[in-house]
Amino acid sequence: MNLARAIHFDESDMNVFHSPARTGEWCISGGFEFSNWSEADLTGKSRQAFANGWLGLETFGRVTFVAVTQVEPDELAALEQGLAQHFVDLYGAPSVEAALGVARDEIAHMSDLCDEHDPNTLLTVAREITPSGVREAFRVIEPQEAEIDLLAVHGSLDD
Repeated sequence: MNLARAIHFDESDMNVFHSPARTGEWCISGGFEFSNWSEADLTGKSRQAFANGWLGLETFGRVTFVAVTQVEPDELAALEQGLAQHFVDLYGAPSVEAALGVARDEIAHMSDLCDEHDPNTLLTVAREITPSGVREAFRVIEPQEAEIDLLAVHGSLDD
């Protein structure tokens, strides 16, 4: 089973999001955060989070790029519990047990998206508000092929 981790190529996410996700943390789309938003809510850093931010599942910060990688079942269970607790803490869900099904669905949606791609594939998200609600579109950036000679130095440490 695959999921996605936050990845940073530079420091830009530290400047464009109110709360940037930590490099390496597991991420989901997190589009639910914007379900009641209107154009009036789309200003400054909030607009950036809406437009193209993935949601980190540890810091609940945002990140622009995620990379597909394998997730272990025990990690998945902990992520589901943590997201369910987030629903209780931030959105007023009555209990973790009541929120667990929705948390599982959100993570399963992301896993389904990631399972379609090879490890190290990069993903971006783009959102817009439409008359029927928030629409998300995903962009896929395939991992580049590299020859081993470009990555490894051949020789001896004894030279």
